[in-house]
Amino acid sequence: MAATEPAAGDDSLYVLTACLLTPARFPSVLGDDYPAACAALGLAPYEEGYGLLFGQDGLGARWTVVIDDVSLVAVAIASWDCGMAYDLSPDESSVVAGLPGWPLPVATQAPGVPDPHDPAPEEGDPAPLTPPSGDVWGPAQRRLGADEVALHWNEWRDRIAPAPAPAPAQERPAAAPAAAVPGAAPGPYTGVRRALEELRGYLEEPPPVGRVRSGFAGEGARTIRADGPGWSLVARTDDMAFVLLDDLPREVLPVTRGPQLPALLAGLDAIAVRPS
Repeated sequence: MAATEPAAGDDSLYVLTACLLTPARFPSVLGDDYPAACAALGLAPYEEGYGLLFGQDGLGARWTVVIDDVSLVAVAIASWDCGMAYDLSPDESSVVAGLPGWPLPVATQAPGVPDPHDPAPEEGDPAPLTPPSGDVWGPAQRRLGADEVALHWNEWRDRIAPAPAPAPAQERPAAAPAAAVPGAAPGPYTGVRRALEELRGYLEEPPPVGRVRSGFAGEGARTIRADGPGWSLVARTDDMAFVLLDDLPREVLPVTRGPQLPALLAGLDAIAVRPS
């Protein structure tokens, strides 16, 4: 995916890859919604969004360059996805910020320069951006986990056997206990029920932009990605849902389809932002 050859001098940048930071498409590792993702990088939530370029300078230091030419980055990503070369060389006037480090892992490195490393800090510089650790569990890892479930939906869906019809009062998470034991500690699905209630609240009071996103899933269905304080949801409008919680590291909790879930997902799809 390399796009720009480094020129002579330490200020040159070799672009390794890029991503979009827009209301409908942003690295979820940065936040639950678009304004939060922008704030994590010290950016205003510009309606048109940004492009993020990940590269190295002439000394090999890692940099994230923010530009406001979203179309240029979108074309580059589409070309790379098709296996085509694309020279991503933004005009200097489009550069909004240069931030040390990378917020996401980048598997490649620039030829002819030292191995990737954080630039030497200068007084007043922000701390270098770093990818989330895989050794801990928190909001960033939970959102990344939900992204993986969305990406590999069929694999996760195949793990769930067809379930009996849920009780009419509410959606019944798969494998949920039949009845709570008085005095027992809350089960894992307490958090799932809280997430579903907060999602219903989104239909009454719209959340920050990007908190609910809708993507094409084929056959007339949509994939819903939604986040909230301590939880993430992945669902298909024609099927079931999965929920991940901060309180349950690395657990993916299925929610079977019932009488209320279809209407909830349809409502979320109606308020979701969609890629243009």
